[in-house]
Amino acid sequence: MSRAPGQPAGVERPVPGARARLPETAAVLEIRRAVRGWLGEYPSDSVAVALSGGADSLALTAAAVVEADAVDALVVDHQLQPGSDVVAADAAATALALGCRSARVLAVDVAGDGGMEAAARRARYAALEEARNGLPVLLGHTLDDQAETVLLGLARGSGGRSIQGMAAWAEPWGRPLLGVRRTVTRQLCADAALTPHEDPHNTSSEFTRVRLRTEVLPLLEDVLGGGVAAALARTAEQLRADGAVLDALAGELLHTAGDGATLSIETLATAPAALRRRAIRAWLLAGGAKALTGKHLHAVDELITDWRGQGGVAVGGGSAGSRLVGAREHGRLTLRRERQARRR
Repeated sequence: MSRAPGQPAGVERPVPGARARLPETAAVLEIRRAVRGWLGEYPSDSVAVALSGGADSLALTAAAVVEADAVDALVVDHQLQPGSDVVAADAAATALALGCRSARVLAVDVAGDGGMEAAARRARYAALEEARNGLPVLLGHTLDDQAETVLLGLARGSGGRSIQGMAAWAEPWGRPLLGVRRTVTRQLCADAALTPHEDPHNTSSEFTRVRLRTEVLPLLEDVLGGGVAAALARTAEQLRADGAVLDALAGELLHTAGDGATLSIETLATAPAALRRRAIRAWLLAGGAKALTGKHLHAVDELITDWRGQGGVAVGGGSAGSRLVGAREHGRLTLRRERQARRR
């Protein structure tokens, strides 16, 4: 049996359109059920999969090929390590060997503010958005990733929204494996004779998420007697369900208080604090605010509940030479752009 470059051992190279057979092991069946359940809830004839070559995305791709009508693999090459182009090419070849309809390598330049993790994430999602051709993009985030995300949200301390974790569907991003442990994706790869790529960045302690994964979560599991990751993921799911209800009620409040551009102070002041702050947050974001913090929301909320004649509140989202300001004017909450004086 011949094997194409990057093709995993033990998986025959199929004719175009053919799908590799997966063994019916416990790990394979668990991940297939997860993907099948996601496709049942969010139907789509065809999907794209973000494939890094790591165990999680490789297991997701293998299961998606079996469960979905057609799968296109999108492999992002961040070009951060020597030989990354070879790793990406191998991942694309594996995707075709598994039966993906197509496999594309997307080379990106990682640059910008916020550190390498944030810059790589921005570059990756932008490339996937551009290349997805209207398809939903499945991501290989697992229950363990969800637990890490909740802990990161707790550290930010910006309320329940920050610990809701990742959604199974946030168009165009789909996450079928949020209920699957990372050990299961690795087991699928072993069962199917697939060799995942081990990214050195995933073990580098310079990254906060890696330290959560390798130090904090294991310590919590040990101290609290196990089950911490699953409990954190359940908490995120429950908060997300509660948040959806609160968001709907906040939307109704916005409709009642708004006149298209401003909000009635009287209407907002009589609303429960939790709904009022959600409504304010949604209004600010719709008006162009960026990177809102708890401090921003608290200051804008005080324009309603603790009015002392204070001036407007600058929120992120202004352009060069201007800033976005929320203010109280004639019984209404307003949002406007103000010119900034040039520094001499």
